[in-house]
Amino acid sequence: MNSVPNFGVPDLRRGDYLILFGVVLFVLTISSSAILAPAIGTASETGPASRTLVGSQGGGPGWHEYGSVYLLNGTNSTWRESSADSYFDVTKTENGTVLAGFMDSGYTSCGPYESPCTRTGFRVISPGPDPQVFSEYSFPVRTNKNSEVHDVERLQSGEYLLTDMEYERIFTVKNGEITWQWNASSFYDAPPNPTKTDWLHINDVDVIDEGRYLVSVRNANQLLIVERGEGVIDVINEDTTDSNDGNCRQSGQLTDYDDDGEVRCGDPTVLNHQHNPQWLGDGAVLVADSENDRVVELHRTDNSSWKPAWALDGAGGIAFNWPRDADRLSNGNTLITDTLNRRIVEVNESGAVVWSVQTERIPYEADRLPEGESVDAPRYAVNSSIGNSPSNDVSILSLMLVGLRAVVPSTPFWFREPQLAVTLVSMLLILAGGVVRLQD
Repeated sequence: MNSVPNFGVPDLRRGDYLILFGVVLFVLTISSSAILAPAIGTASETGPASRTLVGSQGGGPGWHEYGSVYLLNGTNSTWRESSADSYFDVTKTENGTVLAGFMDSGYTSCGPYESPCTRTGFRVISPGPDPQVFSEYSFPVRTNKNSEVHDVERLQSGEYLLTDMEYERIFTVKNGEITWQWNASSFYDAPPNPTKTDWLHINDVDVIDEGRYLVSVRNANQLLIVERGEGVIDVINEDTTDSNDGNCRQSGQLTDYDDDGEVRCGDPTVLNHQHNPQWLGDGAVLVADSENDRVVELHRTDNSSWKPAWALDGAGGIAFNWPRDADRLSNGNTLITDTLNRRIVEVNESGAVVWSVQTERIPYEADRLPEGESVDAPRYAVNSSIGNSPSNDVSILSLMLVGLRAVVPSTPFWFREPQLAVTLVSMLLILAGGVVRLQD
């Protein structure tokens, strides 16, 4: 019997087919996802005067690298200050300077910690073509992970109001001296040393009116109203059942240190590890509901509980991915910092995109100038909620995706759980093909 010539084409073995199938599956999935993905940053401008101030956490390993503060004129950057590992909340002051929470490493003045160390606090930046750090208030922290000052506000008294994740408190300083503080240990069950664990992750404080502050306690899924001289006077998403406690105990967060069965964990279907709430006036607050991948407006009900009245889980055909800021603008639109999609997007009440921009690295917070984040901004109608209800489940793929973005911040926004699943299957096929080849 005559054999059929193969014309130089090598014989494929079983392992080769597995490897080939794995490669083809990966290439087709990635290429089709990239081609079909919606565009970011192509929406029409809000106008020639639209200026947006951005605080960028950065995006190197652990997310603390390449931090910057910059100003967008439309979608173009006009200046950038990038001398810190990470920047966070940014605010334009009345005198034209910019306040920015920051974290940076390499300091030699380290207090109880070894040199070199990390310090955190706030900087006053003089903006312009050649921006300069005008002044700095900072203090040393044990680690550069989950110990940062995320927010700073200037008060009419001349004090600066700060959050502090190292000692889990809010406090005020004037002329470099602490003038007042509220410690979360007066309300929550505290560990022996809060500097050794990411206990509450207090990440935002805003002035409601003189002496009253809105505080975001991320790991408790709660917003507090704290009054100077009184302490906590109201809780948004108050703990009403023990069934939510597991959500707040994850990753070594809240713990029942005094064994009283209480950890003060709010309902994760209302708020789940949120960031940067905005007080819209008595009975309404807008929140970046980060772990639920949505933006939500909460209204106070007749029985004094707080319920979602409006919610949005995506814009422009792109699902939100861990948003960390949402500001209601004076024109009635909402400016959203969509962190892990590396974009800032402005939407109207119906959720339609009116402006968007792709950011180079991971943004933390954005303010539209000149108004910034204002108190008593417009609120949306009750029951105008759009988007899906949040899920209380976090899949292993979601956790892996967050880890991937932490290590490789340039991961495309369209690379989500389905693409990750196919990638893992492709890798298994290629690995299995290699094993079979060795056995043949």
